[in-house]
Amino acid sequence: MLMPTRHVNALTIDVEDYFQVSAFAPYIARTEWDQRECRVERNVDRILALLAERGIHATFFTLGWVAERYPALIRRIVAQGHELASHGYGHQRVTDLDPAGFREDVTRAKQLLEDIGGELVIGYRAPSFSIGERNLWALDVLLETGHRYSSSIYPVKHDHYGMPDAPRFAHPVRDGLLEVPPTTLRMFNRNLPSSGGGYFRLFPYALSRWMIEAVNARDGEPAIFYFHPWEIDPEQPRVAAADLKSKFRHYVNLDRNEAKLRRLLDDLRWDRMDRIFLPDLAPAKTRDEVALA
Repeated sequence: MLMPTRHVNALTIDVEDYFQVSAFAPYIARTEWDQRECRVERNVDRILALLAERGIHATFFTLGWVAERYPALIRRIVAQGHELASHGYGHQRVTDLDPAGFREDVTRAKQLLEDIGGELVIGYRAPSFSIGERNLWALDVLLETGHRYSSSIYPVKHDHYGMPDAPRFAHPVRDGLLEVPPTTLRMFNRNLPSSGGGYFRLFPYALSRWMIEAVNARDGEPAIFYFHPWEIDPEQPRVAAADLKSKFRHYVNLDRNEAKLRRLLDDLRWDRMDRIFLPDLAPAKTRDEVALA
C-alpha cells in the first residue's frame, strides 16, 4: 500500500478547441476553423471557476490562435494568478515543420501571448508532444526564442508521438532550457502514461490517482497532469467524418470527465509548472497561498 504524500503536482491545461486536435486534422481544414462554432472560451471559463473554488493555480499552454481571438480570456487567466505558457500558434505538430517554420510559429505565439497577457512567457508544450528523436533541433529554437522550459517529449511508445528512452523526469536539455516530460509510471519494464488526457478519461479514476501517487511516493517526484477544455464539454459538435479510432479517442467518457477532474483536484495538491520546476523565475506566492500550503 502506498503511503500518502504531500507532493505538489503540476496542473496543466492545453488551451485549444475541439476542432483543432491533431486527430481531426485530416477531416477539418485550417481554413474552416473560423467557420466552426468556438467553445474554448466558455470551457476555459468553467475551468477557471473550478480552480478558483479550490484556490488552485495552474499552467495554461495556450494557442496563439486562441489568444488572438479571445484576448479578454487571456487576461482573465493571468489576472487569476495562473501561468500563461505557449502551445504554439496554430497547433501544427513540430514534425510537420522545418526549423524556420517552427521558429516562426513559436515566435508568433510567444509575442502574442506576452503582448496580450502582459507577462513573460517561459514555457512551451508542443502540439501532440511532437518533439522527439528526429527533431531535437526544436530545443535549440526554443532556447533561442526565449523559452526556459518545454513539456514536449513524452517518454512513451505511441502511434502519434513519444520517445520511450527519454528521461522520465525534469532534466536540462540545453544550457538554460529544462524539459519537463508528462508523467509516466515505470511498470512491467515500460513507461505507462500517467499524466491525463485521453488516458484519464479511459482509465477508472482510482487507477489514475494511484499512478500519480505512485510516482510521488516511489520516485519522489511531482507529477505533471494535463487536460483540454474540450474534455469537459460532452455537448461539443461531433465530427461525423472522422474514423472510428479517432472518434473513440476523442469522445470516450466525455460525459464523466468533469466529475473525475473535480475529484482529482480535491484529492491531490496542485500548482503551476513554473513554481514547481523553475521557482527562481516564477512570481512569488501570495501571503494567502503560503498560509494554505
